[in-house]
Amino acid sequence: MGSRKSRLLWQILSASIFTFLFVFPALSQDDPNPNSPTPILISESDSIRALTNELGVSNTKSRQTQSKAFRYDSKVRLFVTNVDLIKGEDADAFRVYAEDAKGRKYRFPVLDLQPLKGQEWIYAVTVLLKDEIGYWEAPEANGDIFINLTWRGLVSNTVKLGLGRTGGDLKEVADAVPTPLKNFANKPETLSTPTTDYVGYRYSGDRIRMLEQATFGPTTALDQRVRRIGLRIWLNEQLNAQYPSVGNPYPDIPLRNSDAGNVTNGCGMFASNSEERRICNRDFYSMYPVQKWFFTEALYGEPQLKHKVSWALSQIWVTSGFSIQQPSHMITYHKILSNNAFGNYRNLMKEMTLNPAMGEYLDMVRSTRNSPNENYPREILQLFTVGLFMLNDNGTLKLDANNQPIPTYDQTTVNNFTKVFTGWSFCNNGTNPACPSAVTNTVNYKDPMYLVTPNNHDQTAKTLFNYSGAPNPAIAACTNCTTDDARRTYANDSLDKTLDNIFYHPNVPPFVSRLLIQHLVTSDPTPAYVGRISAVFKDNGFGVRGDMKAVVKAILLDPEARGDVKTSPTYGKLREPVQFMTNFLRQFNVLSANGAGLSDGVIANTANGIGQNPFYSPTVFNYYSPDYTIPGTALNGPEFNLMTTGTSIGRANVGNTFAFSRINTSTDSPNGTSIDLSEMTQLAQNDPTGNQLMDALNTRLLHGTMSTEMRNTILTAVTAVAANTPQARAQQAIYLVVTSSQYQVQR
Repeated sequence: MGSRKSRLLWQILSASIFTFLFVFPALSQDDPNPNSPTPILISESDSIRALTNELGVSNTKSRQTQSKAFRYDSKVRLFVTNVDLIKGEDADAFRVYAEDAKGRKYRFPVLDLQPLKGQEWIYAVTVLLKDEIGYWEAPEANGDIFINLTWRGLVSNTVKLGLGRTGGDLKEVADAVPTPLKNFANKPETLSTPTTDYVGYRYSGDRIRMLEQATFGPTTALDQRVRRIGLRIWLNEQLNAQYPSVGNPYPDIPLRNSDAGNVTNGCGMFASNSEERRICNRDFYSMYPVQKWFFTEALYGEPQLKHKVSWALSQIWVTSGFSIQQPSHMITYHKILSNNAFGNYRNLMKEMTLNPAMGEYLDMVRSTRNSPNENYPREILQLFTVGLFMLNDNGTLKLDANNQPIPTYDQTTVNNFTKVFTGWSFCNNGTNPACPSAVTNTVNYKDPMYLVTPNNHDQTAKTLFNYSGAPNPAIAACTNCTTDDARRTYANDSLDKTLDNIFYHPNVPPFVSRLLIQHLVTSDPTPAYVGRISAVFKDNGFGVRGDMKAVVKAILLDPEARGDVKTSPTYGKLREPVQFMTNFLRQFNVLSANGAGLSDGVIANTANGIGQNPFYSPTVFNYYSPDYTIPGTALNGPEFNLMTTGTSIGRANVGNTFAFSRINTSTDSPNGTSIDLSEMTQLAQNDPTGNQLMDALNTRLLHGTMSTEMRNTILTAVTAVAANTPQARAQQAIYLVVTSSQYQVQR
């Protein structure tokens, strides 16, 4: 008996230990400190002039030059400390920015990073004094310029550097102080992390940032939950959550005749009733049902991360309602995105290649051996997998002997790939087991495309990519294609071999990784960030390539993504219109127009007014180019491609609509949409100074990073509103924050 009691006691004790170790820490939000230290550029002892070393001088010690100026296009060593590198982190994790006396900003390439011998906590950073983007040619009037360095979204102190000569009209930085070498001569016990002034409660800024990156907007309830269980447990929950939400399944819309006016399987049966015909066209021949479902899931759905990644993939593997006529077609397409959002990229490639909506949009459905169409073959290469130019693992361009980018493929390559993607068409035969969704006299957009006429597939030899280790660099001509079964077998085998040939191309990991980082975290990721995610794409740690679950997790947990505060002005991304709206609405408990229920999700027209109509991309290149560079800067900012005078005003109008008004009910919007002002109104009522209201909005919308200048300006405008109208004060504050540049750029 004693032995049995002992065993029972041990089992109970073991279970208790397990619970203590693995459950309670999660409940206390025991995520590791996400904050990286802030880098420090070392200056001369008595000024903010950079401590420098001429290239060619030994870096075994940091010998300063005598306030020397450097020629444009020369190389110079700067010195940085207070950085804590992870394994493999190198020069490509850093960027150096310059500003001249006229306020123009430029980026200088970082060429090398080496720790000083005997002082390994100090690094020599070799920089080329030449504008990386090419806006700045060697200026005629040289002089001092400001220099700072960024790392993991954090910006260093500012130092001066002479370009051609010292002096000039450069104005001093008011809060810049010398950071001489003697201050860092001894190895630090700990590294200095960003100020905790930005943190409302433990790592609150990092949680809000994660929820902005991984969802369609934080909510108070979601933030409280993540605070209890920690980011990693929440992230694992999201990676395994059921999708779509139980209460918001995909719309089940039957296929209709391609002719909307058809009297048997179109909307022609309602010819005598214009309103019924309009609603029929809305529900069966527009993207209205898909948009309504999409926004309902974005505003209220539990599996936010899969919805967010699916949205990102829809802007990479683009189809559009301008060509894809029926919502049922788009739903089938979106299911492929969501089914593979946490699956494998190779499977996404196969399913999307045979998706009839994609086949219609990029003409593969009409491509035959006698009339080949290169649209899909070209775009799967250019936009979906490898891109136009050869890339290093960190996403930077490979250059030839003349310092020019190396094309990934040429027209001959496209012609060969085009041969492979011939012969597939709509699976319209209802007696074919491969076509279970086929409906008589209706084009089948639900089942994958099929080799209806196998002889339409090109059976000649094809030459594919021939990189090192390439699978299937060539496909032999078919030698036994005498029957439909043999032709079909050859075609399907050729397709799989071709997709493998593309999938294993060395460009795919960095190309896809960079696009996903841009959509989820920051528009202009460092090559180091791209390289780390690219490595996960190549191998998830278990020898699997293209594991999207591992890739998404790595993107969101990377040190360049995490941290309470990001101080670099080049970090982050302009909130694209859809996410500008959903982030705003979710933060204020989005409701129906009368506040008594839930929004109906009919807000697509509002998003369209600011440049992004969901499922109606204007081109296969998406709403905006991933390579768009903000004019006059070195900053890659894709979403700014949508920012015009009109859309800028439109964003302010959206803020006005939801802060001061609502989307009212109508035939197409039975519930309408509004925000819940009760909490902010109560804060305004409790504190006539307006400070509690400003604190709450700062934490909720800006994860504690609102500048003092912005706060003072808004507080003045808020307190100008009569204190006995607390709702008006709340509305004024909300409107001014969400329309500010500090909010519209997600950082």
